[in-house]
Amino acid sequence: MTRASVAKDLATGASGQCMEKGQRRQQILVHAREVFAKSGYHAAKVDDIVAAAGVARGTFYLYFEDKRAIFEEIVDRLLVRFGMAISRVDPKGDVDEQIRDNVRGIVHLLMEESVTTKILLTGVSGVDVAFDRKIQLFFGQVHSLLEEALDDGQELGMVSKGNARMQATFMIGALKESMYQVVIRGWDDDEADIVEGLLGFMQRGLLTRG
Repeated sequence: MTRASVAKDLATGASGQCMEKGQRRQQILVHAREVFAKSGYHAAKVDDIVAAAGVARGTFYLYFEDKRAIFEEIVDRLLVRFGMAISRVDPKGDVDEQIRDNVRGIVHLLMEESVTTKILLTGVSGVDVAFDRKIQLFFGQVHSLLEEALDDGQELGMVSKGNARMQATFMIGALKESMYQVVIRGWDDDEADIVEGLLGFMQRGLLTRG
């Protein structure tokens, strides 16, 4: 066996090991979300997470310091995806369809991430001041993303003139209540129903075009 082939085998082995670590970490994250959704943040224990994930307790601590650390990552990941779901509207393109795509993207994300959505909607307050602020920051950043989009819409003449901060508040209220009814109370409305309902609300109360 040549030196080059040995080096190649070592590199392949290291790559496979890294991939296995990445998969194991993701496995723990997925099962942690399910445990949090079922038991609530406060009642969930690391032992519950490792049992659901089928890993040793020591393996959990290779990737996460504690249950708070894993929950923070779950929230952070959702926020990143939320930001990616909202695109700036190009006035040179099909504006109506772009607005529809934005609403569809947000609804699809929250329903696809229904476990995390359920956790956020049912509340995890009382962990400590810093953690409570993190959850508030999540909703604050979501609010800022929508407010910025509505500001842009007003400048482009697509959104009725008014207080964009309040408009964003109304939109988030409608979105959160819709998700609450579907994700937590089990309403059978599908993504298309929710998207059309939110668009109807926007067209009657926010948009200057129908």
